[in-house]
Amino acid sequence: MNNLETTAAGENPPIGYVTGGGLEANLQVRLEVPAHEVQEGAFVVTDSDHWRFYGLVTDLQLAASDERFAAEAMERRFAPKLSQLLREETLYTNLVMMPALMLDRGPDLSSPEYPAWRELNKENLKPMPVKTIPSHHAPVRLADRADITDIFGREDGKNMFRVGETREQGHPICLDLEKFVKRSSGIFGTTGSGKSFLTRMILAGLIHANTAATLIFDMHNEYGPDSTSSDTGAAVPGLRGKFPAAVRLVGLGAGTSFGKLQADFNLQIPYSEITPEDVLLLSQTLNLRETSAQTLSALYSEFGPAWFAAFMGFRVGFTEINDEGKKVPAPGSVAYWAESVGINAMAAEALHSKLQRLFRSPYLVETPAENALQKMIETLKAGKHVILSFGKYDSELDYLLVTNLITRKIRDTWEDWTNEFHRDSSKKQNEPRPLVVAVEEAHKLLNREMASQTIFSTIAREMRKYYVTLLIIDQRPSQIYDEVMSQLGTRISGSLGDESDIDAVLSGLAGRQALRGMLAKLQPKEEVLMLGWGVPMPIPIRSRRYDDKFWAELQGGGLSEAQLKLARKMAGADDDSD
Repeated sequence: MNNLETTAAGENPPIGYVTGGGLEANLQVRLEVPAHEVQEGAFVVTDSDHWRFYGLVTDLQLAASDERFAAEAMERRFAPKLSQLLREETLYTNLVMMPALMLDRGPDLSSPEYPAWRELNKENLKPMPVKTIPSHHAPVRLADRADITDIFGREDGKNMFRVGETREQGHPICLDLEKFVKRSSGIFGTTGSGKSFLTRMILAGLIHANTAATLIFDMHNEYGPDSTSSDTGAAVPGLRGKFPAAVRLVGLGAGTSFGKLQADFNLQIPYSEITPEDVLLLSQTLNLRETSAQTLSALYSEFGPAWFAAFMGFRVGFTEINDEGKKVPAPGSVAYWAESVGINAMAAEALHSKLQRLFRSPYLVETPAENALQKMIETLKAGKHVILSFGKYDSELDYLLVTNLITRKIRDTWEDWTNEFHRDSSKKQNEPRPLVVAVEEAHKLLNREMASQTIFSTIAREMRKYYVTLLIIDQRPSQIYDEVMSQLGTRISGSLGDESDIDAVLSGLAGRQALRGMLAKLQPKEEVLMLGWGVPMPIPIRSRRYDDKFWAELQGGGLSEAQLKLARKMAGADDDSD
């Protein structure tokens, strides 16, 4: 028998008590309830002295006070009542608890020392990373709604966004969107795990809360226009239709449309915006030679920003007969220009041939009908949200070129904006608007070979001080450069089947060995593991469904009057309903 402390009113009853363990080895808890009442990943709490410890169940282990009783079926040797008694006294289950946070609760509420302690610590009553352990026989219980709220906050209709619920008791789990956007983040999961629906929900929360501007590179046209679920055939609403005043849908190329939904404007990129660096980024895709960099440098040195149009206008194999009767490159040919600047003619002609795919791209034009690129930038600076849908231009070449080019412009704009703000930070209204750049198929842009060439790795490493962060969405996190993965503050992962992908998601995190099994055993859909800087502690949850109920709750239709009143108060709106 043990002497468990009395449970406070409203708290869940104890399920067991601490019998051993440590910070590194985790805590051993002897269960006093049937093992099937507790699951791996359950959020548990234990109180010891004036400390409250919060942790996760990472394992359940069968144990016995005498191994002989575990090895033999007692029903075959003893009478039923004796067999049951022996089973209860000798066989039990150990729970392994990974402590994550601890909170100093101070003296007992009824103690005369409590008011002075409260006054002294009123600014520091927050959970902290665990640095000690509870005592032997400290009672352990399943976390209740109040515990969840203490750690993950309460949904407020604005920045505290409910992502899902605990798997055991359905308590709401919230994500602090204001904290979420301050560092780059990632959403991972195998194909069919629901990561696209989860991404839609979080983006909807960001747009609804107006926490940051968002630029969404929609490679597969999933986020802007309405679509259809590949699993159920049900209609899936897009963000443009749900937020018509806040979201601008941009189609790549002139005349791009999305069924009945027309783009707000179309993006055509002028030749003058393309730099040699943009082309070198495509070295693998275009199979460029090592000499291409020298040729591109010579082109830019001679023609400046007009290099692309000039090179496109050159002709290959265009010759003339000179005064000596010999066939030589004619003016206007690639070889003629190459020889004039001391570049190998064959290398220049090979580059010209490789760039034909770009020369033929309909969305690259000499003079666009409007400066849509600058219009996108101004829309984002104004706090609106832009979804760039690639339409029929869904090749890797299109995606690499366009995303890198646009993001480079954004980096330059936000750096200048931030530097200007710091020169005169007294004008608070000039503070840059936080921007989240959402990137699908991130491993194509952020793998080891490409990371050093794309602007995205720079954003992940350095741009948060300029108010720009990434939201990367990918099914193969192991293919993303580890230096970039280490910069992701928040990681939300659905089911992953590959061991290397699981390792990548958990890289650099404390307790990753304990979390490994938890991530590997997530249900294929609707279950995700949230962890990293953006959440107080790792937690597996059952995510919300992206359905009519979600939209009713997000946009107010599913909230009670009390919840609406709280949301208006948190948003700073006047409430004259009293």
